[in-house]
Order: sequence, then structure tokens, then C-alpha cells
Amino acid sequence: MSRAALVVIDVQESFRQRPIWAHASQPDIVDQVNRLVDAARRRGDLVVWVLHAEPGTGGVFDPALGHVRLIDGLAPAAGEPTLVKTSHNAFTTTNLQQVLTLAGIREVTVCGIRTEQCVETTTRVGCDLGYEMTFVTDATVTFPTPHRDLPADAPLERILADPRTLSTADIVARTEYALAGRFATVRTVAELTDPVAVGA
Repeated sequence: MSRAALVVIDVQESFRQRPIWAHASQPDIVDQVNRLVDAARRRGDLVVWVLHAEPGTGGVFDPALGHVRLIDGLAPAAGEPTLVKTSHNAFTTTNLQQVLTLAGIREVTVCGIRTEQCVETTTRVGCDLGYEMTFVTDATVTFPTPHRDLPADAPLERILADPRTLSTADIVARTEYALAGRFATVRTVAELTDPVAVGA
């Protein structure tokens, strides 16, 4: 029995419904995730799929609208659990910890959307719960993030034009600095899937 799991977080259609998707940091996220999933399955690792839902909100994360589903090209295999969360991290509002405990998992690799939000938060909580966490930077997605003083309803054009907007490159770099050596080992898809790199 494997002691490792891959947790795929919020790679769902909801995000593609927003105009800012055109500015995603990793537009080939489906291919990147599939590379990790294929490698995990070959090793016999557990693959867990997580979706984010905000019932009753009428927004893109409201299950009633039909967008709370994996992006086309991703599909769980038989026996791979799909959990639905309502918090930022994948532990608090799901039975993820129970799933991992019952499977004897001690090492958890995470990927998904968004880099600095749900994926990073899951990484931090997982570390605090005692798991050995691996954060796969180039299998996460983030978006340009507006300054806190910008109105919540600011149009995308204004967000992109604002010099205070944090770029996706800056967000990824900040997340790596915050996690590495503290909460997780930061790796790339190639490092986890390339036979030469894996064996190094």
C-alpha cells in the first residue's frame, strides 16, 4: 500500500467562467495535472479530487449553475474519491483527513487552483496536521490580483492597468518563498514525472 497521495484542488469549470481566465498563469493546467495523475497512478498512489462549492450564492461556484465540475480532460478513475469543500483549504469542510488516514497516507502532493489561495492554504494545514507536503508550482494556477484598495467590482481592464496589481509571476514567487523549507517541498511537474529526475 502506498503511503503517498496526490490531491488535485479546484481544477474546475467555475474558474473558466470568469474573464480573468484569459490571464491564467498556467493555461495548460489540465495537461500538467494529467501528467501528475498518470505518474501517481503508475506508482499506486492515491489520487483525491477536490472541488469548491458555494451553494446558494448564484455565482460560478454555486453548484446549481453546473460549473462545479472538473475541467474537461480531467476524470477520476474508479475508486478515486471526489470531495466537495466550502472552505479555502481542502481539510476543514471535508473528510480528506479521514480518507488519508484510512489509506495510511503520510506524504501528500498538491496541485490546482489557486496557487496562493486554496492550494497554499491546504499545504499549510496539511503540514500542521503532520503530513509531508509537496507543492507542485507549475501545476497550479493563479491570476493577476488587485490591490486591496481597488473596489471589489472593478472591471478587469482596470485591474490589469493598475500598477499595484500583483502579477502572477510575483504571486508564484511569493508562494514558493513562503512554503519552501517551512510548510512544503516545492517541486515541478518534470521533477515528479520524468524518470531521470525521479531517480536522481
